[in-house]
Amino acid sequence: MTVVLFCGGEGLRLRERTRRVRKPLVPIGGDAILRHLMRYYAHYGHRHFVLCLGYQGDAVVRHFLRGRGRTAVEPLPDQSVRVRLQTETLGQWVVDLVPTGHGTPIGERLRAVRSYIEGPVFLANYADGLSDLNLPDFLARFARSGATAGLISVPAHSTLHLVTLERDGLVDAVRSAADCGLRINGGFFAMRREVFDHLAPGEDLATDLFPRLVAARRLFGYRHDGFWACMDTPKDWRALAEMDARGIAPWKVWLGRPAAAPVAAPAPQAAAASRAMS
Repeated sequence: MTVVLFCGGEGLRLRERTRRVRKPLVPIGGDAILRHLMRYYAHYGHRHFVLCLGYQGDAVVRHFLRGRGRTAVEPLPDQSVRVRLQTETLGQWVVDLVPTGHGTPIGERLRAVRSYIEGPVFLANYADGLSDLNLPDFLARFARSGATAGLISVPAHSTLHLVTLERDGLVDAVRSAADCGLRINGGFFAMRREVFDHLAPGEDLATDLFPRLVAARRLFGYRHDGFWACMDTPKDWRALAEMDARGIAPWKVWLGRPAAAPVAAPAPQAAAASRAMS
């Protein structure tokens, strides 16, 4: 499946690391976090990547043009570039580098790369998240759901504390976010092409598209309670870098269990029929 990676943000909360390098290129253990994420998908056989570029996107282009493994470069329309990479253990990758504007909402970035997406189902991801998500299981359950889009939900690891008040203003409870069972959007997505029928120009995914899909009961949520981390702040970066330095990197699935065959999602009608027979 095609994997769409959103690489257009400025990474303002990570300014300690992004003053000199773009956020997707911030290194974890000597290699860009973007490369870690791409290896994760390539491990499961998904090796066509479409990168939605924005702020200083030329730095990401240079990274792939000058990086190791490059075997061919092909200019595409609208100043886009296709780079073919040959990796030592994870096969050949096709990387489409597509400018999608500065400050463009995520949904509009997705619309901008629609013509680059192959097949009826595709994957998408923010470029700053890592996980040991069982991708074949996620895709199989998404296929059975018949939904238009799917996301993973992960426990909220916030250090903030939630406060509930009684009517007289006295505090009823103070609990950590983790103890409240709250879950957040983990930023790993699977979508059918029909998602573009629901996505209007200039929209975002989380604030515009997803609420409509929820109302139509067309958004699937997969509970993932394993490893997940988002490199949003300098603290997050240091935690990931320290894990990698200690050899504790659960997201590096390509070093552990053998890759499972990619699971293709059936058409919605087929999924609905399978639910009716079960």
